[in-house]
Amino acid sequence: MSLMKRISLIFRAKADKALDRAEDPRETLDYSYKRQLELLTKVRRGVADVATSRKRVELQVAQLNQSADKLTQQAQKALSVGREDLAREALTRKSALAGQLADLEQQRAQLQGEEEKLTLASQRLQAKVESFRTQKETIKAQYTAAEAQTRINEAFSGISEEMGDVGMAVQRAEDKTAQMQARAGAIDELIASGALDDASSLNRGDDISRELDALSSASDVESELAALKAGTSGAAPALGSSGTGTPAQVEAAPVAEPQQEEGRA
Repeated sequence: MSLMKRISLIFRAKADKALDRAEDPRETLDYSYKRQLELLTKVRRGVADVATSRKRVELQVAQLNQSADKLTQQAQKALSVGREDLAREALTRKSALAGQLADLEQQRAQLQGEEEKLTLASQRLQAKVESFRTQKETIKAQYTAAEAQTRINEAFSGISEEMGDVGMAVQRAEDKTAQMQARAGAIDELIASGALDDASSLNRGDDISRELDALSSASDVESELAALKAGTSGAAPALGSSGTGTPAQVEAAPVAEPQQEEGRA
């Protein structure tokens, strides 16, 4: 198979598939009914035209009959006045009219037959059109009901395009919700294990740090208070690496005796 034939075949197949997808049987039935009505109208117009022609021929026949009757009267009158030549002329003309009348009668008979045939065909076609109209409406109603039932079934089963989009949206929402819940749970676990600090408590420290700071501050106050009570003016008690002494160092610090000052006095 040549390349052009293959392309043509593929194009026709795709076009046929697209047309089949786009075709609505209800529209097709309505179009067929419209075409039948147009045909019925043409047949009726043909019947009217034939009837008009037949009527025209009948009028001509009537006129020729009147002319023949007039010629007969003229011939009789010519004989009554002794004009045989005029009577002969009138009868000759009447004989010519007889041939025309015969042709017109033949035409009238043919037109009458055609009119009867077209009238019968018009009646049959009209009956067929009426039957098709009833059948068309029945098929359209059945198709509409089947289409509605199909859409309802697809909606219930979730295989329709609209419900498929809704299902995908719900699935995405559920996935995002599950992801956010997992993230929140993981952060809670990290904060609880100490691997991740709570941003709201960075400036306050944890409970142990706060308690140690409170003890250190209380120790400094007690050391300074003891020095003031002893009345010393020497160096302050030795401080730890943090700048504050421990309670043991405060108690071990020597206390100066006031004996020398009393001797001098």
